[in-house]
Amino acid sequence: MELVKLQEWVKAEGLKVCIVFEGRDGAGKGGVIKAITERVSPRVFRVVALPAPTEREKTQMYGQRYIRHLPAGGEVAIFDRSWYNRAGVERIMGFCTEEEARHFLEVAPTFEKMMVDSGIILIKYWLEVSQEEQTRRLEDRIDDGRKIWKLSPTDIESYNRWDDYTRARDEMFSASDTPWAPWYVARSDDKRRARLNIITHLLSRVPYKKVVHDKVKLPKRQTGKRYKSPDYPFKFIPETY
Repeated sequence: MELVKLQEWVKAEGLKVCIVFEGRDGAGKGGVIKAITERVSPRVFRVVALPAPTEREKTQMYGQRYIRHLPAGGEVAIFDRSWYNRAGVERIMGFCTEEEARHFLEVAPTFEKMMVDSGIILIKYWLEVSQEEQTRRLEDRIDDGRKIWKLSPTDIESYNRWDDYTRARDEMFSASDTPWAPWYVARSDDKRRARLNIITHLLSRVPYKKVVHDKVKLPKRQTGKRYKSPDYPFKFIPETY
């Protein structure tokens, strides 16, 4: 209910909200995003989960492909991983050079300052999962045919690089945890508590009020007066259930 109130306020006031979710593989980013978006409009709450860059995008300025997904007035853009790929998986897996990663960390605060100065409400979350819980979740994906699509070759290869990811996380925080775009950390071993805690925190970061709408009353329906449907042979699906 409160997320719907937030949605209506964002629409009414033309707010621009950008939410970034980062964390290790299996930290629960997708589940949190699903919990946020399951009762709101996809026209307002847009989820951005970009695939690996194309050959053309690789030639562009880094971050360019993310910029076009930033929110306009009346929108909430939720990034399931973001420009911080360069500080994490790209750096650790060798998809960029160390120099490129360090340059990104130098310019990221300025980029985000420009976002905030333009009126975007930027909220960054890092989901912190323990080694034991990450192992349990990744093993669960292997054994569950419904979840195997969540397990990519990169996930497998990066699994044994816990310390590398920890170091990359710490350097990312040190460089980009700024007064205008701080990092908020959520413990995510308990999925339900993590989702509730993040939603509660999110609601506290975007000041909103209830938008009062005129009460809707359904009009009298016209049936069979202006048009009568022919006896068309509809191809109904089998009613298995």
